[in-house]
Amino acid sequence: MRRVIFNRKGGVGKSSITCNLAALSAHRGRKTLVIDLDPQGNSTRYLLGEAARDVEADLADFFEQFLSVRLFPEAPTTFVTPTPFPHLHVMASAPALADLEGKLEAKYKIFKLRDALEDLGETYTDIYIDTPPAFNFYTRSALIAAQTCLIPFDCDDFSRQALYTLLDDVTELRTDHNPNLTVEGIIVNEFIARARLPQRLVADLEEEGLPLLTAHLSSSVKMRESHQQATPLIYLAPRHKLTGEYVALFEELEARMARPAGRRG
Repeated sequence: MRRVIFNRKGGVGKSSITCNLAALSAHRGRKTLVIDLDPQGNSTRYLLGEAARDVEADLADFFEQFLSVRLFPEAPTTFVTPTPFPHLHVMASAPALADLEGKLEAKYKIFKLRDALEDLGETYTDIYIDTPPAFNFYTRSALIAAQTCLIPFDCDDFSRQALYTLLDDVTELRTDHNPNLTVEGIIVNEFIARARLPQRLVADLEEEGLPLLTAHLSSSVKMRESHQQATPLIYLAPRHKLTGEYVALFEELEARMARPAGRRG
């Protein structure tokens, strides 16, 4: 399964969701890959910690090879780095991705990630793609390469209005480049059950028929600790409430995937 976590807005939890869902896949024994397309590199630092500085081949190296003529490009596995966690690997981000974007777009290298993921799919059962907070070359490359899309929603009125644009982005991309892409669901993040605003926003979205996932993710200082220690929640605090919410989200996604195609959604 190839999933992309996508939102134009920053600070909605894309990297946290990407890495913790991927860690749960790996924790269950599946060979799992995280692809960090955001030049900020939050997912890379989350999974590698200080070792992120010592990555030998990153995504900037992967994309740069397509800007010159090479008879034999490097295999996609060349750009994969193991994490300290069993079965979990990462294609690391790099600040140079920002400088390469315009050149890659000008040369129309939008399908190179899709081609690489076709090859990597023979090695990895689950692939999770973290994207920049923009609908740019890297995000479009991810949506073209993915099978499903998850949209984080952080219980904010501005985020609610942006949801419609995000869904339009996915629809346009599906129409033009990837007819098999589906919106797997909207993930309610930073949810405070006792507060009125989050409850109202979620109820409004459900009433509108948007594809909200049932499992919600709470706001917790434990996530900040998880980032600081570069350790996903299932390894840092397996019995914590937020970890349990991630497990519930993961299992909900698993159950949806198990349904016949006509009954998903």
